[in-house]
Amino acid sequence: QVQLVESGGSSVHTGGSLRLSCAASGFEFAWYWMYWVRQVPGKDVEWVSNINGDGQVLSYSDAVKGRFTISRDNAKKILYLQMDRLKSEDTAVYFCAAKRYYVNSDYDYRGQGTQVTVSS
Repeated sequence: QVQLVESGGSSVHTGGSLRLSCAASGFEFAWYWMYWVRQVPGKDVEWVSNINGDGQVLSYSDAVKGRFTISRDNAKKILYLQMDRLKSEDTAVYFCAAKRYYVNSDYDYRGQGTQVTVSS
């Protein structure tokens, strides 16, 4: 049974930090590209960051570049997102997702999400 379980979401003040985690099970974690995406109610899902299987290829959206850091621990099967210098516009539900092949258009798996709220 495939599971992606996010945790670490919380309410923080502008400028604060959070670290999100995504625990994976039920599939070969190290074989998959992993993603963080976020969604605000009523808006489209927004890609935040992704990382390849061995953790060497990282990408970030312009909105978070320089403030967020994605990483993974393949031994523990956990994906992380370190979020620093948070802004109010980072408020969203954050999801982790997995894709076996980068070129695929759809995610193979996605978690249930964790709420991040940033307020002044």
